[in-house]
Amino acid sequence: MPDKITRNNKTALLFGGSGLVGSFCLKFLLESPNYSKVISFSRRPMKLEHTKLAQEIIDFNRINEYSNLIQGDDLYSCLGTTIKKAGSQEAFSKVDLEYAFQIAKIASENQVGQYLLVSSVGADPESRIFYNRIKGKLERAVAQLPFWSLHIFQPSILLGERNESRWGESIAKVIGKGFDKLSGGLLTKYKPVEAEVVARAMIAAAQKLDGGKYIH
Repeated sequence: MPDKITRNNKTALLFGGSGLVGSFCLKFLLESPNYSKVISFSRRPMKLEHTKLAQEIIDFNRINEYSNLIQGDDLYSCLGTTIKKAGSQEAFSKVDLEYAFQIAKIASENQVGQYLLVSSVGADPESRIFYNRIKGKLERAVAQLPFWSLHIFQPSILLGERNESRWGESIAKVIGKGFDKLSGGLLTKYKPVEAEVVARAMIAAAQKLDGGKYIH
């Protein structure tokens, strides 16, 4: 077990801190006594100041140029987009697979101990569904990296306030909740979950002292 895992003055690395789960992660990381520093990587600065927060504004197309900055104890990857927002499947794959994997690879090479990834329920590298296939390919790729501890979170539809409107997800939330009740909880893994709950679970998992690979 790496000594740095047991410290209470850890450094957290956060990608996707402006997103739904990532924004909660950022909030809870700054509040956590286990972290003395939180480094947030993003394209644009956030309107947030905190004594523990360091913001790094980067160009994801040139991520290798920032490799010296991706150093710490726990890497939280909440990076992600939608096909609609990205504009194409190719652009979506670039963010959710290429960028995400390159970040993880750099972190592992810099001996970051733990990697915590927000993926999706149904992630499968062989799936016929494009979204699930990309998520599955990322999971398979990062599982090969030598992190001391890897935690992959596979939430269903995420509940919470978003900056942009996603009417399709809003409808799915209502249907999902009702469907879970009708199934008697047999399909619990497909039940919508609060983004705040996912973020709290990620931070709690990072404080455990058991190495290995875990799917949540």
